[in-house]
Amino acid sequence: MAETTHSDDFIPDDEDVNNALCVLAGSDPENCSYDQGYVKRQAVFACNTCTPTAAEPAGICLACANKCHDGHDIFELYTKRNFRCDCGNGKFGDFHCRLTAAKDEENAKNVYNHNFVGRYCSCDRPYPDADDQVNDEMIQCVVCEDWFHTRHLGCTVTEPEELQEMVCEACVDKAPFLRTYAAHLSVPSEEDREVNVTGEEESGEIEQGPSGHLQGQEVKALAAATGGFPCKRSRHDMSEACKLRDLQAQQGPPAGRGAVFFPSTWRCQLCTCTNCKRAYVGAQVHFLLDESDSVLAYEQRGLNRPFGQHPLMAATSSMDRVQQLEVIYGYNEMMTSVTAFLTQCAAEEKVVTADAIRQLFEELHAKKRRRTNAAHQ
Repeated sequence: MAETTHSDDFIPDDEDVNNALCVLAGSDPENCSYDQGYVKRQAVFACNTCTPTAAEPAGICLACANKCHDGHDIFELYTKRNFRCDCGNGKFGDFHCRLTAAKDEENAKNVYNHNFVGRYCSCDRPYPDADDQVNDEMIQCVVCEDWFHTRHLGCTVTEPEELQEMVCEACVDKAPFLRTYAAHLSVPSEEDREVNVTGEEESGEIEQGPSGHLQGQEVKALAAATGGFPCKRSRHDMSEACKLRDLQAQQGPPAGRGAVFFPSTWRCQLCTCTNCKRAYVGAQVHFLLDESDSVLAYEQRGLNRPFGQHPLMAATSSMDRVQQLEVIYGYNEMMTSVTAFLTQCAAEEKVVTADAIRQLFEELHAKKRRRTNAAHQ
């Protein structure tokens, strides 16, 4: 979940550390992403120093957060889809981007919400929230990309490790057909979780249940076999037969209120007939047909390393969790500074001494203190 600072009483767990690493690993720390246009998904940050009010919300890429806004009050927004870096455009007044100077006054296709001023959930509160005494995790809606406390989702949350994607109640109201899918693509029960490996499964074909969706452990097996994001659609999927209409005709549980949850492979099961495609566009959720749009896909790309564990995690394995998280967020800035230092020494034919290295890291530590102090003011 997005954070402004890491306070002394906040001890991140392995998931926090891995999430932070995933976000950074999937984005470019050196070059402003502006010239790439509206990036499909990237890490996005907001600068409370430069754009502190909701009147002019703005987001910046990872490289600009590191290089253009050093020492500013920065907070992470996790990832956003189809976003173009705002750094130095008309929302920043006289401030100019150091990496890409020529930018349009605004990025008209960017979508903003209250996250860009450090507010989240339907309760419109900051995170971490010093006034909130409830230990409640937050979950991101895959449609609007806002974050919600589980107690404010309007539904019972069970087995969170199985619930890969959530759509909040407000977004379901805009795309009510999603509630039908939720009723039929629910997280499987324990008795559904045994799989008999057949020749079809070994060849990449996974048996489907009577309602046309994957059953139990088959979801996990298919995800593992394809890197987590399968979607080899059958001929029935690609035809004009409407799968949604078939599901609506089946006797199922009554549609409830609140947010809805889906397993990681649910997007593969969405109907692709012409009428349904028009409905996705009309509800502005057409991106749900793209499995690579998901945060899970983005994170997997970021952690796709040939030898399993990311080298940064191996290097910090002896540190406590607070130190690990701080190192991860400071990693890109550190590498940029070290590279510049070594390049300068080589150009000036200077010997790299232990004292010089020590001074460099003292300067980096001083920068971090200035950032922390600015965030607490």
